[in-house]
Amino acid sequence: MPQSFSITDIGLRREINQDYIFASDLPLGTLSCLYLVADGMGGHRAGDYASKYTVETVVDHVARTKDADPELLLREAFRIANTEIRRKAGRRIEFYGMGTTLVCCTICGDTLLVGNVGDSRLYNYRNGALSQITVDHSLVEEMVRAGTLDRKDARIHPERNVITRAIGAEDHVEVDFFRVPVSECGIILMCSDGLTTMVEDEEIGEILGSDMTLEEKATILVARANNAGGSDNISVILIDTSPAEHQSDAEL
Repeated sequence: MPQSFSITDIGLRREINQDYIFASDLPLGTLSCLYLVADGMGGHRAGDYASKYTVETVVDHVARTKDADPELLLREAFRIANTEIRRKAGRRIEFYGMGTTLVCCTICGDTLLVGNVGDSRLYNYRNGALSQITVDHSLVEEMVRAGTLDRKDARIHPERNVITRAIGAEDHVEVDFFRVPVSECGIILMCSDGLTTMVEDEEIGEILGSDMTLEEKATILVARANNAGGSDNISVILIDTSPAEHQSDAEL
């Protein structure tokens, strides 16, 4: 069974935390575990409502549905959340235009299954290397892939917050799924862009590679983002995919 620690912080410049997270190391419905990070967008209180409602909708669907295929289950959960956010946005003027990113993961036997919409990310840290598993649905990512923007400049680009895909943005949502063998996983980092726009990957990797606990690592990541300016809400979930192995080492 994996072990995790999760934390969300309002940052230094926002009045409302529009991030919302969920972490369960225990089975939920037919899934062995489930982790979610959502980063809302919209007017006053609309973004925080969108992220919270989306996460709660996905968790509810997973908990009560007996679909044996994890990807189909999560894909349907994303679809339902998208439909509900669109419906609510159309009924209340204060919710018009609201939406949210969403990144999730679960462990299916020997595979880590990852799904995402938007620019909240999932990384894998193993053997001293930090690898981004998800691909951002953002304007700057499209520019990087087109060769018109260097990746090292993308983090500070003035349009770095412009996303091209989100829950609630269109009538139909397209979800990207990724699979990583659990044997190739180490520490999984899920986060909103409030972390990655403030802290460089190299620094994140150094923290994840330390001998600290998951709680200490996550707390320091948030502190580093705030020390760098804290311009956005910051959410972090850290997942140790091999706690049993670590426990055995400690007992020797």
